[in-house]
Amino acid sequence: MIVLAEPAPLLKLQQVTAGYGDAVVLHDVSLELPEHGSLAVLGRNGVGKSTLLLTIMGFTQMRAGHIYWRGKDISKQPPHWRAGNGIAWVAQERDIFPSLTVEENMTVAARAGEWDLAAVYNLFPRLNERRRNMGNQLSGGEQQMLAMARALMTNPALLLLDEPFEGLAPVIVDEMSAAVQRMLAGRKIAIVLVEQHTEIALELTADAIVLERGAVVHRAASPALTKDTATLERLVGLRVDATV
Repeated sequence: MIVLAEPAPLLKLQQVTAGYGDAVVLHDVSLELPEHGSLAVLGRNGVGKSTLLLTIMGFTQMRAGHIYWRGKDISKQPPHWRAGNGIAWVAQERDIFPSLTVEENMTVAARAGEWDLAAVYNLFPRLNERRRNMGNQLSGGEQQMLAMARALMTNPALLLLDEPFEGLAPVIVDEMSAAVQRMLAGRKIAIVLVEQHTEIALELTADAIVLERGAVVHRAASPALTKDTATLERLVGLRVDATV
């Protein structure tokens, strides 16, 4: 009988401890994300959620542990290597280029692949309407769409989203949530989603972890955690969305 080995996860963190300078923020964090997987990272403010994404991108100082990308240890690889090998990050600050048009913002770092201008405009029709507008002529929600679209144009295998819905109008949140659902339904990409809107994060993802003081204190399938209101109230604090 031939036993086939299971494929390596797309991303694996093994007992990662990391932070900034002398400050340690993450403590012994382990997680796995399969190809085309989706993971919500939940927790109260200041527990290390954004630091987790920055660590995956290589922007923090790792003190212990390992990060594996498709089975290869990339713990010592710099951020530009990770970006060039399929990991994209959408920061809270968006960081679009204000003096470039929408289309120039998207093509400046584009790589060949399924995510081209036509695909991105199909995902975000509002950007197609604004394609000749300068970055500084967009609303906050449109800038967030542009930041996500620009990341997709690098044709990543993994998209790291840091609070993409924060401060946006409900109608924009609905548009962006639908876009993320379409991305995942196409099984072309995996996501790690940091989001304070707990209900939305769990609706969009298959799995979830909860951080507390930089450590993983709970793991669950997202549908199961959605129903576990006692755990959510204890570890996260239930946040009622205006969109619900």
